[in-house]
Amino acid sequence: MFIYEKYKTKYFSLFACCISVKGATRSLICDSQRGNFHAVPNDLHDILTKNKFCRIDQLFDIFEAKNSDILIDYFSFLTQNEYIFWCDSIEELHLFPPISQTFEFPRFIANAIIERNKYSPYSINSVVKELHELTCKDVEMRFYDPIDLENMSPFLASFQDTSIENIIMYLPCYNVANEAIKTFLIQNNRIHSICFFGSSYNKIYKLHEYSSTRIIFTDQIISDNTHCGMIMSEYFTCNLPTMIESFHFNTCLNRKISIDAEGNIKNCFSMTKSYGNIKDTTLKEAIEKQGFKDMWYIHKDQIEVCKDCEFRHICTDCRAYIQDPNNIYSKPAKCSYDPYTATWGAENPTDNVLHGQ
Repeated sequence: MFIYEKYKTKYFSLFACCISVKGATRSLICDSQRGNFHAVPNDLHDILTKNKFCRIDQLFDIFEAKNSDILIDYFSFLTQNEYIFWCDSIEELHLFPPISQTFEFPRFIANAIIERNKYSPYSINSVVKELHELTCKDVEMRFYDPIDLENMSPFLASFQDTSIENIIMYLPCYNVANEAIKTFLIQNNRIHSICFFGSSYNKIYKLHEYSSTRIIFTDQIISDNTHCGMIMSEYFTCNLPTMIESFHFNTCLNRKISIDAEGNIKNCFSMTKSYGNIKDTTLKEAIEKQGFKDMWYIHKDQIEVCKDCEFRHICTDCRAYIQDPNNIYSKPAKCSYDPYTATWGAENPTDNVLHGQ
């Protein structure tokens, strides 16, 4: 709890890992170290950014006695959630510089999506080899036709001794024992999660108590790439690398490459623009083609509506499905959040909000 008499002669500052993002209606304090966030009034954001060199008693004088209860609530909230720390002087505040917001990522490609059906005309092994040459870190694989886990072992072997660290897999659900799934995941420890779609039930569980590997069963049918582009609070990612990247780049498309089921090379397999086919174009050649990297640099502060949203720096983005197909800076079509009213459409997540904003 904030105690005025104890802190009235002190100065305050957000911890460097705590970033306040202002939206049209309210703001968000993002604790990038702990991975959580709180919605707060814009007034509190302004105090944290515009009055951060004020002593507490000076701040209370500025806002007058009639607002003292609100200020006490604000600083009780900030103190209880460990968003701020205290200093005895401005000189001491300057000993704690902000975290650099320079984005550095020592890879040509960060992630890739590989889409497969029974007619796909390319070899996964050759694609993996090219992704390794581009120092790719994460790969998502989508299979639209039934495939047994046993039949995946040969091409998963091609991931050994490569730069690829994490694999996410989507495949049609079939009658497979849980123990067989666990054995498969233990043998292929690069797999971060495996999702069986078209299941008769919905369930998510871990490989074991101390594992981050997830096994997902969903009744959703994923038959093609039109199921991408959803913007939901469950997909928010509150960590420093993602937030810093979002200040400069598109967090969905930056350093991403995709190969659709027909072998076409794209920014995202849901997009229509192709930069060649894997049959006659290498991934490296596709990346260097005019226009391929353009999408990388479209960040949230440029996108209509998103630029006014308090969630913009912890949210992903979709340029494949946008409200106005003729405007590349248009809002994602599958986002139901309205930052001007702070309300969701079909989705209604529970916000942790201060003062009912």
